[in-house]
Amino acid sequence: MQNIRPIDERECARVFNDAAATGTALDIRGSGTKINVGRPVTAEAFVSTRSMRGITLYEPNEMVMTARAGTLLWEVEEQVAAKRQMLAFEPIDYGALTGADPRETTVGSVFATNASGARRILYGAARDHLLGLRGINGRGEIFKAGGRVMKNVTGVDLCRGLSGSWGTLALISEVTFKVLPVPAQTCTLLLLGLQDEFAIETLCAAMMTPYEVSGAVHLQRGMVARLAHEGLRQQGDAITAIRLENFPKSISYRKERLKDALKIYGEVHELEHDNSLLFWNELRRLTPLQRGTAPLWRISTKPTAGPALVKAISSYMACHAFYDWSGGLIWLEVPETSDAGAADIRRAVAQHGGHATLVRAAPQVRAAVDVFQPLASGLEMISRRLKSAFDPAGILNPGRMYAGF
Repeated sequence: MQNIRPIDERECARVFNDAAATGTALDIRGSGTKINVGRPVTAEAFVSTRSMRGITLYEPNEMVMTARAGTLLWEVEEQVAAKRQMLAFEPIDYGALTGADPRETTVGSVFATNASGARRILYGAARDHLLGLRGINGRGEIFKAGGRVMKNVTGVDLCRGLSGSWGTLALISEVTFKVLPVPAQTCTLLLLGLQDEFAIETLCAAMMTPYEVSGAVHLQRGMVARLAHEGLRQQGDAITAIRLENFPKSISYRKERLKDALKIYGEVHELEHDNSLLFWNELRRLTPLQRGTAPLWRISTKPTAGPALVKAISSYMACHAFYDWSGGLIWLEVPETSDAGAADIRRAVAQHGGHATLVRAAPQVRAAVDVFQPLASGLEMISRRLKSAFDPAGILNPGRMYAGF
């Protein structure tokens, strides 16, 4: 397969114009850390943004950064960390799930896939931090959307629309996004050995308090056994974890009030700052999910519906769950089968509500089943029209999200 690495938007636009004229399908990617996520793309060439790199604007006082899409994520985070700032949506690394090098993740791919971590429950998803972008559509047209402040977003918000489109509508060439200060202190409250139903009830109760919870996860015992953190791994039971962040005085007050509110669910333990950082960094890297090649599903649902949904799926097959977003996001490992459990999982999701995406599976499985949640007829019609408007020749990541477009 031909490897095309345009150095700027004009060169990329010429490539897209030529491909549209000849009907040449293109695989759009950053460094390729997510090529094994989604349906396999049958393309004659791949276009990488890796030569379109560099931070072009950073104003720490305004908490705004602009970077070309091929800029490595670690370079962005290293620069903002030097100013005690961060990407508050805590981007997760899909690539690590399929054996890719996490240091090769590009900032453009983070927004193209809307890769959001545990802080989403407090700060929003990646797309909510995206102020503006530049890109090239399937017509070979260079366009700009948004700007450096939220008030520049009027009419149709293309930034949010393109975030999560997985390169099927346009190649994102540059992104402008918000950054926020790094919390001065982090504290994690732990409850051990809770069953899923009580764990999610605990997390939801914590979210209902005014104490600004910035992380709410539950790991089943099997997931805890995969943690690198020796102390947590060796305690040998399920973990329900609640994160608090801010200034030390604020943390001290909030954690005591939250402990009082949660003591009806069991004994509340505490992880101090350094161990909290280690634990949440592991979850951001999805360490419990990186072992082996078992099919992995990402299921979003109502937090209160999560345990019942996992229980329904477990009646069909053995599975291991890691709950995030207070139970609203479920990472679920299932046995290897011809369809990675798709039929049974779709049936359970239809009954309990939600969306299921197959994140990790063999290429032949991902080619044979619906990887992303099947669209209702009305949404499919809108999606096809969007694809036709942005990419009328169908050259950009054809079939990556849905078969046929």
